[in-house]
Amino acid sequence: MSNVYNHRQMVPSAPLSSRVTELLDALRAEYDSLNQETSNMRLFKDEYDQRVSSQLNEIQAVQQSLFELERAHHKIKQQYEDEIQRLRRELEARGGPPVPPGPFLQQQQQQQQQVPPPSQQQQQQQQQQQMPPQLPPSQQQQQPMPMGGGIYAGMPPGSATHAGGLNGSGMAGGPPPPIGGEQHPGAYMGPLGAYPPSAHGQPLTPQPQAAGLGKDRKPGVMTPTLQQQQQMQGMVQQMPSRHTPTQMSRNVSVPSANKGVVASSQLADLDPDQVPANLKREGADWFVIFNPKTPRLLNIENIHTLDHTSVVCCVKFSHDGKYLATGCNRTTQIWSVATGNKECVLADDNAPKNGDLYIRAVCFSPDGKYLVTGAEDKQIRIWDVARRTIRHVLTGHDQDIYSLDFSPDGSMILSGSGDRTVRIWSLETGKEISKLSIEDMGPKDAGVTSVAFSPNGKLVAAASLDKMIRLWDVTSGQPLQRIDGHKDSVYAVAFSPDGQSLLSGSLDKSLKLWDMGRYGPQGPQREIVQCRSTLHGHKDFVLSVAYSPDGNWIVSGSKDRGVQFWDSRTQQTQCMLQGHKNSVISVAMSATQAYFATGSGDCRARIWSYEGMAPSN
Repeated sequence: MSNVYNHRQMVPSAPLSSRVTELLDALRAEYDSLNQETSNMRLFKDEYDQRVSSQLNEIQAVQQSLFELERAHHKIKQQYEDEIQRLRRELEARGGPPVPPGPFLQQQQQQQQQVPPPSQQQQQQQQQQQMPPQLPPSQQQQQPMPMGGGIYAGMPPGSATHAGGLNGSGMAGGPPPPIGGEQHPGAYMGPLGAYPPSAHGQPLTPQPQAAGLGKDRKPGVMTPTLQQQQQMQGMVQQMPSRHTPTQMSRNVSVPSANKGVVASSQLADLDPDQVPANLKREGADWFVIFNPKTPRLLNIENIHTLDHTSVVCCVKFSHDGKYLATGCNRTTQIWSVATGNKECVLADDNAPKNGDLYIRAVCFSPDGKYLVTGAEDKQIRIWDVARRTIRHVLTGHDQDIYSLDFSPDGSMILSGSGDRTVRIWSLETGKEISKLSIEDMGPKDAGVTSVAFSPNGKLVAAASLDKMIRLWDVTSGQPLQRIDGHKDSVYAVAFSPDGQSLLSGSLDKSLKLWDMGRYGPQGPQREIVQCRSTLHGHKDFVLSVAYSPDGNWIVSGSKDRGVQFWDSRTQQTQCMLQGHKNSVISVAMSATQAYFATGSGDCRARIWSYEGMAPSN
């Protein structure tokens, strides 16, 4: 009995199953904790791997960018060295002292000596050196056009871009680019703003053929065509030895040893320092070069220089020729043509005070009592000139106003806007008479850049960003014809005084003269408007055009900072004027005097005379 009792005393009082359960719970809790930690570590590892992978990708992208930049830099240096070496050879050919090659070229030569180029490359180089000076036109077109020295880029805005689109500072829609004068070289104030869009949908930041800029080109790099390089070599060979290397390196036509001047297809290519005295006229800060191929019929003089505090977007004479109106930022100014004095400044006190508000278009009524202005705020203001007050504010356009014109009888106002409409308004009531919309739009923006009444008041012509010119019947408002011929956006249109012709200027750097056909007063046999001739001579966008009162002369302003006079009878350039430091945005001709005016991005407007003279060869 005692043994049995002792045995019972040794048995645990708690059941065995309870202890096992507690141990299992402890193990399970520890396992769950370790499992959670493992999951957290796995997440951390995945995030770390993603971060490392992203950083590696970024490093690879940076390395690739650096490699591409280095390759582009090497290519540009090679181009510079090749050009410099070519000029050195030309200098030595003219008997000048030998000039050692630069360090970069020396390095290239050493590498070439160590690793001789393949014989195929040598044959190609010899073939290039033996090429004749003239290339077939098809090959010439494939070469990039040169950028004129000193010409800078900048243009009107548009909706595709702002001379990209036509709104704000632009023409067709989209945010306008900045506008400015000398402080923003190349900024051009036009229907579309400072940088207009091309008809191809690409922003008109200076194109390679227009201003030496491009996606694959460094700003300002001059790249002559092969033909132009060969022509330049020929001109250098004809130079007297007294010319300096600097003169020989200029991409211009220069006089030979035997002739007074080398004929050039473009007056802008001539060097004023090398042009004979009888073919040029110079002022303190301007010069005119006359075409050596045509009789000299004009003499041009600067009459007044009108300084402004901002870009001058538009100029227009009154019909009696006594006053000139100019549009700039927030104000319209009226000047005396006789004295050059500022007669008055027109500013709307109710306009918003913040930001820019460029006056894009101005136009006097035929009787001179009213001045109409169009601005970036989409409003047209009719000013009573004598009282200097606003008679009517015309609203309805959805984008900036880029062009204005009065009907010949003075009863109607014509307006063109980036909203792709042309509208006709009553001067008396300020009400809209008709709305002419561009309904036949293609894939490109059709913002309106320029409008004009025909001399008989029966037709309306409108230029637009989609390369087209359109005609409407004023009475019915019906579209008559769409004129297609320019290769890029059309920025200016003007009827000849007799109504038989229509003039246009385009971003394709050309002007075109169109026969009005059955729409002309005389009703020629042609049923439709056809191009009579294309005028080439500007080196950049043509931004403004105008006819002289007698219809004999055409004036055009360009982003190349030049103004050209054309003989409408022969379609030949009479002369080229350089008198501004930035784009010539607007040109206008007086109806009563042999005067014309220019407005520019250099914050100046200028009044010039063009007197006739006896023909001189």
